[in-house]
Order: sequence, then C-alpha cells, then structure tokens
Amino acid sequence: MTSHHSIPGTVPFGPEEAMKGYALNRMCYSFNAGECRKAFLADEEAYMAKYGLNDQQKAAIRARNVLQMIAAGGNAYYLAKLAGIFGLNMQDIGAQQTGKSVEEFKAYLQSFASKNEMVMKGGKNV
Repeated sequence: MTSHHSIPGTVPFGPEEAMKGYALNRMCYSFNAGECRKAFLADEEAYMAKYGLNDQQKAAIRARNVLQMIAAGGNAYYLAKLAGIFGLNMQDIGAQQTGKSVEEFKAYLQSFASKNEMVMKGGKNV
C-alpha cells in the first residue's frame, strides 16, 4: 500500500496537522455566523489575534493563498468558508493549485469540457 505521504503535491491532514492548524480552523469555523464574517472583514488583524493565529497562518491569510493556509494546518472544509469571504471560487483555488493564472486554468478546464463533449457526440478523443 502506498503511503499518502508519497503523493506529490499532497498535504495530508492527520493529527499533527489538526493540532498545527487548530487556531486557524477554529477561526474559520466561527465564520458560520454572519456577525463573525462581518467582524473579520472589519478588522482582519484583530480577528486573527483573537484566535491566536501564528505568523505562518496570518501570512497565508494576508496573501489570500489557500495552499499556504493548508500548509499552515488549515483543513480544506473549514477554509472553504474563508475562501468565500475573500471572494475566491473553485477556479481561483484551482489556479493556485496548478500554478496557472485564473484565465489559464479556465482554459485548461474548458479544453477538457470540449474533449468530453466531442466524445459524447460520438467523436474520438485524440
């Protein structure tokens, strides 16, 4: 059996990451309440301090970089709420993951959609 630690580009989320990201994930969980989202947007620095985020977590949030947040112990499910607050959608996150611009990533996705459409219509995928 292959260890999940050997999958390139994968950040496994286990007990160590859970402990490392506890403050960040706790903060993101708070965003289930609208008043907490508003408080964060009103003063991000104070809100991060309230939850005791470390420097790595704060820097990732300031950079609006979901991959850095994951590396800082963030759980993807909790981070989805924060990404939404920042106005990031799945294409934005996909672009970050692939190192492409958002437009390049959208074109990349569209190339697969075009190939799939052609196959569905009976054509061959070359």
